[in-house]
Amino acid sequence: MVIREHVARVYWSLSRWTLKTEPIDRDGAGILVGAPHTSNWDFIHMLAITARAGVPVRYLGKHTLFKPPFGWLMRALGGIPVDRRAPAGLVDELVSRVAAGEKFYLVVTPEGTRSKGEYWKSGFLRIAREAGLPVTLGYVDRTTMTAGLGPTFTPSGDIRADMELVRAFYADKAGHTPSRRTEPRLREEDQPTDG
Repeated sequence: MVIREHVARVYWSLSRWTLKTEPIDRDGAGILVGAPHTSNWDFIHMLAITARAGVPVRYLGKHTLFKPPFGWLMRALGGIPVDRRAPAGLVDELVSRVAAGEKFYLVVTPEGTRSKGEYWKSGFLRIAREAGLPVTLGYVDRTTMTAGLGPTFTPSGDIRADMELVRAFYADKAGHTPSRRTEPRLREEDQPTDG
């Protein structure tokens, strides 16, 4: 952990980007949203942000990224391989890890792709609710050349209300490639409600 923090300190001192971050519990656990996710550079920034914060992280990655020759590196950086063709049980596995006392921040990119899309994926809220974890909003903003960790909130269970908080925070964040930004909106928000 100390090596990661030292490398991150050097990275931020040499980078054209400025780190602007809110404090996060180094001994805690939670979901850390990485958005807007518009480039592989956003991933590099999130690794540098979390390393500088000194928090242990895990992230979900396409299973093909974990094959040789770089699979070992992806795992060493905290990667958890996910086969998108068969994702069943992933949420249960993550909830079990937290219930067993494992402390980490799970970095999730709800856009699910680096391309512009229509919706975010709702897994980050579902995992947070089921595991009883807070959600911290991490960001990369090319327009201001800043990156960091924003506010932390506990999901209320009201998807629309939770997403209003998320949208308000990301409203002025553009990502590394602004044209690929996906508006923070879940498909579930567009579903009719009962009553």
